[in-house]
Amino acid sequence: MTHPITPPPELVHQWADMLASGSGQAVFAMAARWGADKELEACLRYAGDNGLSLTRMRAARRPKLPSLKEQALAALQEAAHMADDIPPQGICSDQIDTIRRALEALDD
Repeated sequence: MTHPITPPPELVHQWADMLASGSGQAVFAMAARWGADKELEACLRYAGDNGLSLTRMRAARRPKLPSLKEQALAALQEAAHMADDIPPQGICSDQIDTIRRALEALDD
């Protein structure tokens, strides 16, 4: 008997072909994602069968990646900290405030 989360043979062959062509890292990421998705499906089935919140379960198991806006704001904050250590020709706090306000005004 095959384990319930064993990938189908055609998917295993596809991954094997990719491995043979030197795409190891991509294959490992795809396989991990495939297994994690199967685990999530099982958790959601269990949660649904037992009256638990599917939305909260999905959100907890697949956190949303930061938006480009959130990434830019974090990069700006890091640049602001670095600017404190740079002589006056570096980015100034007025420029940082202007960029921050512009980013915060954008939709996610």
